[in-house]
Amino acid sequence: MHKCRDKILLASGVSNRGGVKVETEPLKENRNTLTNNKMQTESIVSKAVNANQALWEKGDFTRLAQTMRESGASLVNQLGLTKGIHVLDLGCGDGTTAIPAAKLGARVLGVDIARNLVDAGNSRVEQEGLSQINFQHGDASDLKDLASETFDMVVTIFGAMFAPRPADVAKEMLRVTKPGGKIVMGNWIPGDPTLVAQILKISSSYTPPPTEGFVSPMLWGVESHVTDRFGIAGIDKENISFLRDTYTFNFNGSPWEFVALFKNYYGPTMNAFEAAEKNGKASDLQDELERLFVSQNKSAHAHATSIPATFLRVTVKKPQ
Repeated sequence: MHKCRDKILLASGVSNRGGVKVETEPLKENRNTLTNNKMQTESIVSKAVNANQALWEKGDFTRLAQTMRESGASLVNQLGLTKGIHVLDLGCGDGTTAIPAAKLGARVLGVDIARNLVDAGNSRVEQEGLSQINFQHGDASDLKDLASETFDMVVTIFGAMFAPRPADVAKEMLRVTKPGGKIVMGNWIPGDPTLVAQILKISSSYTPPPTEGFVSPMLWGVESHVTDRFGIAGIDKENISFLRDTYTFNFNGSPWEFVALFKNYYGPTMNAFEAAEKNGKASDLQDELERLFVSQNKSAHAHATSIPATFLRVTVKKPQ
């Protein structure tokens, strides 16, 4: 993922207007510097957001999401949702957790950076005949269209962790949560030996180095980083809890066919294959991923794949 943290450089000038010489030209230059720096910062942030959107609009993530439905519904069933509770699903995709939440009676808004996934989610809602749920486009690091203290619970399962500017993501999630409400995150763990962490690790070894200022989304899977980010936003560590959980991918096909699905439809692996192809290493990447998928497949059936992946479940309680 192409992320960057914004840097704002402030210039200041002093003008003595008490009858002493007024240094108007330096002030003009400082104002110009400030304006230029602001424009540069906005450009950097815009590029990061646009790159993030392009990544998740690449391919067709809905095909992968179909292998995640069972675990998505199982996770939602553990959240203690009650009828009428107002839920924000951030980085919702096409509704793997948002739709099960709505079926339990929650009022759900799904927000995602990828417009094609928003459209797919709304299509699923219509097909399911559900009410009190809809999807809209938005950026997890700037939820400007959402009012403060609106939601009883914010849920983001492998979603907001990929957004630029993680400190802003934490702040925005807290802002839109009601006092006494909760935030539940599901985040992949760096260095974990199970599927997704290894896919991302392998893929990154075939792609060019990240740009300066890049902040790895995998740091959301490190407890100390999570505590620091929410701490900056005003949450004491006593209100943050962690649990290592398992998410299982179930695919109706062989591990080799499952690799092909990632190769053709999952943005990060699509980018890795494109870069590897340019370097004549596409077959090496293919071999690495196939060995990974075969070794982690728990299904006893030749034409089925079931692979568990460990993630960090984060629960943040917002004080009353």
